[in-house]
Amino acid sequence: MADDKAPSYEQAREELTEVVRRLETGGLTLEQSIELWERGEKLAAICEEWLQGARVKLAAAMARRSDPTEQPGADTPF
Repeated sequence: MADDKAPSYEQAREELTEVVRRLETGGLTLEQSIELWERGEKLAAICEEWLQGARVKLAAAMARRSDPTEQPGADTPF
């Protein structure tokens, strides 16, 4: 990556798909294959972080929805 900003889930997934395609196509040197593999590992970790964050948000939303003691709009400031 050219900058330090982490890619979005979609960007990481698309790049990971391209890395896998290039590895499967072959014709690379061992060094190139290792570099691509390492990049793929980083991209997979980024995707997993995004998915884990989404799971946490979903679980919190489901918990709020199923909590009968919570009053509607209790967490809104107005």
